[in-house]
Amino acid sequence: MNTVRIDILNPKAAKLLKDLADLKLIAIKEDSGSSFEKLLEKLRSKADSAPSLDEISSEVALERKKRYEKR
Repeated sequence: MNTVRIDILNPKAAKLLKDLADLKLIAIKEDSGSSFEKLLEKLRSKADSAPSLDEISSEVALERKKRYEKR
């Protein structure tokens, strides 16, 4: 079995894929979220007090600001 990720650009293609799934030629699985969020959840489950996504974002923004002020 091969797995591929497909970006659907035309709604007609979505219908074709649905038809193939109905014929049991392919299986369609919805993406349940970003891989970054999954990684954060995994790391948080192993940590006592992990930073939130907002805290991480603000820290990244602060570091970027420092970096670009040097230029």
